[in-house]
Amino acid sequence: MTNSTTTSRPFHQLERLVLSMPMARTLGLAFRRIAPGEVELEMPVLDAFTFRPGQLQATPVFAIADFAAVAAAGTLLPPGWVNATVDATLKLLAPAQGVLLRARGRVVSAGRLLTVCAADVYAVGSGGEETLCATLLGTARNIDTTAHTR
Repeated sequence: MTNSTTTSRPFHQLERLVLSMPMARTLGLAFRRIAPGEVELEMPVLDAFTFRPGQLQATPVFAIADFAAVAAAGTLLPPGWVNATVDATLKLLAPAQGVLLRARGRVVSAGRLLTVCAADVYAVGSGGEETLCATLLGTARNIDTTAHTR
């Protein structure tokens, strides 16, 4: 269940859209917060995604960062619009070790066709302590899905 700070319908639609993606389900993503221009996601550290006990490979770290950043961009889209990643760069800063990853996505600059977005990823220990392990800068393409029906 989500702990979203808002219950507006567009945010619920965004959450459902993201969580309907097979990769999001495989990763075990969960929304913890959704607000205009901001998203917080969590995912458990699963053995299937580690390269040594308790330490995640870069791929799931990139994935949660990308989902958080682009979902944050999605919070600013008008009804009938969706978005997709067109570019992203991830910088790994520390080992992704802990019980879960927490990604905080945000909008850097929102445009009509492109939105620049970012996310910071934290490895969360069993006591709740956070260690910044990665940061992502990305670009999302904004797509008007209603334009095809006109």
